[in-house]
Amino acid sequence: MQGFVSAGGLCARQGSKTQQTPASVELNGVERPAGFGLKKKGDKKLKKVVSIVLVFVLAFSMAALSGCGGSDDQVTLNVYNWGMNIAEGEDGYINVVELFEEKYPYIDVNYTTYEDNESLYTRLKNGGQSYDVIIPSDYMIARMIDEDMLLPLNFDNIPNYELVDDSFKNQAYDPNNEYSVPYTWGTVGIIYNTKYVDPEDVGNWDLLWNEKYAGKIVMFSNPRDSFAIAEAMLGYSLNTEDPDELRAAADLLIEQKPLVQEYAMDNIYDLMDNEEAWIGVYYAGDCMLMIDENPDLAFYLPEDQTFNVFIDAMCIPANAEHKEEAELFINFLCEPEISGGNMDYIGYGTPVSAAKEYMDPEMANSPIAYPDEETLARGEAFGALSTEATQLMEELWLEVRS
Repeated sequence: MQGFVSAGGLCARQGSKTQQTPASVELNGVERPAGFGLKKKGDKKLKKVVSIVLVFVLAFSMAALSGCGGSDDQVTLNVYNWGMNIAEGEDGYINVVELFEEKYPYIDVNYTTYEDNESLYTRLKNGGQSYDVIIPSDYMIARMIDEDMLLPLNFDNIPNYELVDDSFKNQAYDPNNEYSVPYTWGTVGIIYNTKYVDPEDVGNWDLLWNEKYAGKIVMFSNPRDSFAIAEAMLGYSLNTEDPDELRAAADLLIEQKPLVQEYAMDNIYDLMDNEEAWIGVYYAGDCMLMIDENPDLAFYLPEDQTFNVFIDAMCIPANAEHKEEAELFINFLCEPEISGGNMDYIGYGTPVSAAKEYMDPEMANSPIAYPDEETLARGEAFGALSTEATQLMEELWLEVRS
């Protein structure tokens, strides 16, 4: 575990430090329990005390180093992210934004969320709102690069990029590593309620078409993820642009429609937790959060069919007003201690292997967050579709939903 350099005496507001474990810690004048940031999960609740306290000590020290001579002008950094995609201090987890603001007292983070990549794209394309940091998925990054919607990054301000595993670099969506820094990675699979779903029925995507569960199925409300599942059912590539194959996928989704209770994104949480729905399809990290809330839920990746493997990465839009501060935020999220505490909450895979040292061992070794190589070999990453294929898919999706 990395050591920490004491910053005692740099700022009078820091106070003194003792050698004993304190009953509480003070962060920017706010007294908190020494275990603040620890997820309380039964008899495992003491596992992460040391690492979580060290996260706060690190942030406290960094705040002293950077905050004493901070800028006279306050900067508002607009961060636009997926819902449920950052630790916000709930249930004893770390609060990532709060820790960043403590390190950089002259930066206030305005944090807002979107439901899917398409919503993000439309919001940026229509203009009227400036964002400094966004976290789209791989295929959407490629599209935004192609349409000059992103700024190249200054990696002098992102030294922690060196900590990102090489396997997440030089990806097809950003082959020269100019516009993005990986934030999370994961898979798309099926979550289901073991109280109501017959074990004989699970295993592949066809569970989503099983008439036995009519009215209890939740499907994605965005076209790219929904079409990918139908394409996998039909044995097509998840990146097909063939009009006939897209038509066949749409027909399969239309066939499924009478069985679907709701086309959803983040509201799948309530539907599955309250057992209004018994079967859903969603991103693995979010499914882990749902399982944590309702232990009757389970998750699987299709055994004999392909599934999406994705990377969500941090980018800066072309109209960003605070590029340097955005790069500081991106760099902060790559700190192993921060990434580890963050991933413990959101449940996704970290592209910074050093972060696992600061994670709950159960999460760091989860087969849901970190499938083995044999399983991942069945997956396929999304690529950016041509304008023509995208338009056709959107037209067919409207037909599915109408």
